Amino acid sequence: MLVLDASGSMLAPDPGGGTKMDAAKSAVRAFVDTAPEQAQVGLSVYGTGTGSTDAEQAAGCRDVSVLRAPETIDRPALTTAVDGIVPRGYTPIGTALRTAAAELPTEGPRSIVLVSDGLDTCAPPDPCEVARELGGNGAEIVVHAIGFGVDDPSRVQLTCIAETTGGTYTDAADGTALEQVLPRVSKAALRDYASEGDRVEGTASYQDAPVLAAGQYLDTIGQQQRRHYAVDIPEGATAYFAGTVSFPRGENNPRSNNVLQQRVFGAEGRDCNAFEFEQATRSTDGVALTVAKEWKGATEASDTDGCKGGGRYYFTLEWSSVADGAPESLPLELNVAIEPGVTDPGPAADPAPVAFVEPSGPSTPVTGGGSLNVATELGGSGSYTDTLQRGEFVFYKVKVDWGQGLAYRVRYLETPGRGIEHVSSIDTTLYTPYRKELDREFGVYTGTATALPTNEPALVTPEVRYRNRESSAPDVAAVAMAGWYYIAVKLAPARDDAVAGPVPVELDLAVTGTPEPGPTFRATAPEPADEGRTDATTSAEPAGDSTVLVTALAIAAFVFAVGGTAAIVVLRKRGHRRHR
Repeated sequence: MLVLDASGSMLAPDPGGGTKMDAAKSAVRAFVDTAPEQAQVGLSVYGTGTGSTDAEQAAGCRDVSVLRAPETIDRPALTTAVDGIVPRGYTPIGTALRTAAAELPTEGPRSIVLVSDGLDTCAPPDPCEVARELGGNGAEIVVHAIGFGVDDPSRVQLTCIAETTGGTYTDAADGTALEQVLPRVSKAALRDYASEGDRVEGTASYQDAPVLAAGQYLDTIGQQQRRHYAVDIPEGATAYFAGTVSFPRGENNPRSNNVLQQRVFGAEGRDCNAFEFEQATRSTDGVALTVAKEWKGATEASDTDGCKGGGRYYFTLEWSSVADGAPESLPLELNVAIEPGVTDPGPAADPAPVAFVEPSGPSTPVTGGGSLNVATELGGSGSYTDTLQRGEFVFYKVKVDWGQGLAYRVRYLETPGRGIEHVSSIDTTLYTPYRKELDREFGVYTGTATALPTNEPALVTPEVRYRNRESSAPDVAAVAMAGWYYIAVKLAPARDDAVAGPVPVELDLAVTGTPEPGPTFRATAPEPADEGRTDATTSAEPAGDSTVLVTALAIAAFVFAVGGTAAIVVLRKRGHRRHR
């Protein structure tokens, strides 16, 4: 919920030109334009209904208007609402916070972003006391405050509001700064996992499983339920199939174990003895759990083996182990990618890890995304800063070309306070473009500065080569696709998140190696063989061009050389690992 100051003081000139209200409107539009598609965003203002005379004070201190309730973002409606704001009256911050909180859901993590250019002029209620109401008694409402050209007393009050609820305070000296700060702070407030994909319904048996083309899909999976999906794989092609569930945050329970399993079946439901599982051991931290499988059965021709050659295969996902108190069902993201065979696999594999190079120059502020679907792009080598709330699990993505590798570390910086109330588990995970967990490090944060990994300079990959998949080492074989690699960073809940507060982090990244030509993919892929395979009865294709040969997991694009021309291939993403 965004709470915007529209008091009379917002008519003051902004150093960049126009009024402060003009600058604030521009900043809100910038946020609206870039907010995630599934973001739940509401807007309220104070100060628009009365003037600022003494006679109008009583009414002015009740003057809070909800312009848009928090619901899936409607960009045109929000923009229209912002355009119509006319600043006039008082500054009832405490009342505005209570009004915004009443609009939010009654359960789960919720956030308010407050933009104000000055002190509350209406207390009681005192804004800091209201903040204590919102941040206490399990309310889980975090307030992030932005001071827009404020003086010291205003800064103290806004900082109190933010820190009391476990939120952040940010200064914006002028309109230019506000246009940079507001989208970043607002996106941080939205960092809960939002599942995405075209709707599909998996089945209890393989015979009537929906046929999935390359793309991203969204289903629902229940406790200990098995879901079947069919994929037609051309002769010589490799398929990638991933499933992702995200668990809601709950009471801290280090033994909240959940397991997601994946199996592959061939013609007439034959078990291909291909099995993967991933486990979340702290699912109440609000983690996302992904199980991903690379399937090469279609690359081996056979007239008799139902698990070899082109044709229809069946992928199953099962929520096999369920923690006490887990939801009855969860949204399930599915990612399907089909990679054609090659006529030239390119350079030989190189298993050597790349070197980590310490970044130089100033750090770049970023806001990690709440899911792999909205992971924040990091622009290559450098140092990037973010601030994580307790209980956040955020994502970044890095483009890695053929012949390149990446190395990174995450530094959790020092914060005030020590003791058990300030302890959180920490975690970072690296994923391939098809959501396969590649590497993971975890530890404990106590308020003193620490880094992941703890015993090595960085998490590293070898250079990306198609022929890496020939390696017997899993961490080399998985680095066989150029594109977006994903970095997840977690800060688990503390015993008392409001006391512990947010933690600044720095992500130091090195992308090394010289880009080189990759493999040469086949210009066209043979149609899947139908002989001996059971047809599925329903089909589902994602929106867009169903002729795309490769779709990989969450918002990337690759260019493959195909017969001397370039074929654009859209790739998707998202992930987690064996022990969470």
